[in-house]
Amino acid sequence: MLAVERIVCLIIGYLYGCFLTGELVARCRTGESAALLGTGNPGMANLGHELGRRWGLLVLLGDILKTALACLTVWLLFGAALGRLALLWAALGAVLGHNYPLWMEFRGGKGVAVTCAGLILYDPLWGTAACVTGLAITLITGWLPLGAVVIPVVYLPLALLFRGWEAGALALVLTVLMISRHRRGLERIRRGEEPRKFRPNKSE
Repeated sequence: MLAVERIVCLIIGYLYGCFLTGELVARCRTGESAALLGTGNPGMANLGHELGRRWGLLVLLGDILKTALACLTVWLLFGAALGRLALLWAALGAVLGHNYPLWMEFRGGKGVAVTCAGLILYDPLWGTAACVTGLAITLITGWLPLGAVVIPVVYLPLALLFRGWEAGALALVLTVLMISRHRRGLERIRRGEEPRKFRPNKSE
């Protein structure tokens, strides 16, 4: 097994992931850290709500770009040895870097956009299917935490079935990470306290 190459892919992904687009946008736009805006999350949803949709879209594009650059880097370095699995290792690293950036004392985002980008880049068919399912759940229920968790949960059995045990193991880690980052939101849903922010043209 090419353990060293896998670890390097993970580290490269982590370093890319540590670049928080939302933090840059927040500081350029307001002069303050994203941690001081809204929920404190440096992601598209929070900054889009606090600064406007255009800025939220910019955060989304930045998070997709950093994930794509991480995947491109490891593909050029280790694609011949690891194949497409190099992309999934880098994607996992990018999620870890985004969620737990060293320079922010390990306080980062929730990794939804990075996870989606990584899954689609690694597995365009089933990754896209999982992301579309999560988006549909979000729009139907209005609950972003639920839709976010659905994405890796749906992808996990698909990875095991169609991409093998290693992809399934990495998908399991991504699932655990997503659930852990949305634990409080899921608990609020259970208690009936989570607002339905993402259900268009419907009241609660």
